[in-house]
Amino acid sequence: MSRIGRLPVEIPAGVTVTVAEGNKVTVKGGKGTLERVLPAEMEIKVEDNHVIVSRPNDLKKMKSLHGLTRTLIHNMVVGVDKGYEKKLEVNGVGYRAAKQGKKLVLSLGYSHPVEMVDPEGLESVVEGNTITVKGIDKEKVGQYAAEIREKRAPEPYKGKGIKYADEVIRRKVGKTGKK
Repeated sequence: MSRIGRLPVEIPAGVTVTVAEGNKVTVKGGKGTLERVLPAEMEIKVEDNHVIVSRPNDLKKMKSLHGLTRTLIHNMVVGVDKGYEKKLEVNGVGYRAAKQGKKLVLSLGYSHPVEMVDPEGLESVVEGNTITVKGIDKEKVGQYAAEIREKRAPEPYKGKGIKYADEVIRRKVGKTGKK
């Protein structure tokens, strides 16, 4: 048995989970609604405040889908209940981030400002040199945060660029002078 797939997903108060035909799972909560079509081979049951995922047989593909399906449902439940957020830090002289309506404007040492429009269902908040991406879909929050970071990834010599708040940049020693 998959150790993760075997665990039931607890449904908190105020969250409803419905499973339609074709394993279309809909999760409704205080922060919004998420829908996802999950692998048809998995059997998904909602029983007294728990979601239980079971697999038909022990083929390698079924084992891997078992844990994946359970984790996707868990991420949806946590998303509509509490939401997800990722923090990014802007480091470097003259590097700045600002908000203009739904646009995130980044000054990253290029000849032009980099403008990014917040995707549907996501929100970015700028406080000083910190950008916080918030939303209910874990996948979309992580993707948008990665796209922001990609605009100027941190470099190893001075540590300038956009990094995740919990990321540690491995620093390198610069050139040495002539002896």
